[in-house]
Amino acid sequence: MGGRRCTICSHEHVGAIDRALIAGRPIRGIAKTFGVSEDAVGRHRAHLPKTLLNAHDVAEAIRADELLAEATALQTKAWELLHAAEANDDQRTALQAVREIRGCLELLARLLGEIQDRPMLTLVTAPEWLAVRGRLLTALAPYPEARTAVAGQLLALEAGHVIE
Repeated sequence: MGGRRCTICSHEHVGAIDRALIAGRPIRGIAKTFGVSEDAVGRHRAHLPKTLLNAHDVAEAIRADELLAEATALQTKAWELLHAAEANDDQRTALQAVREIRGCLELLARLLGEIQDRPMLTLVTAPEWLAVRGRLLTALAPYPEARTAVAGQLLALEAGHVIE
């Protein structure tokens, strides 16, 4: 008894469904768009060649390279404008070019992941962690040896030491 033929593989819009899957669109939306079941789309996705699914990652890498190239080109142009403004002793334009160069540097740093816009969370100073730590040590009060061992490990963690 052979397996059932994939209904998506024989669908008239199989190419569009494949492209939607590669782009990472939700199965539910794809199913609704093409009038097929979510299960059928899920089964189809499961047997798509792995290289096809990885094409999305490749496309993202190409897009990132293009963004970096554009940001670098903008920075180069801003430097050219700065040099021209300085050559013409145009301080106002030079200052504007410096601002643009700074903006390009910031953009490049963000694209390269060197600047993060996400807030940094330091767990060891979070009030919730302090409450958990206090409760844990209180619960271990009847077991002084365990409490001491746990407290030592917590202090080492909070100090940033690697614990083995």
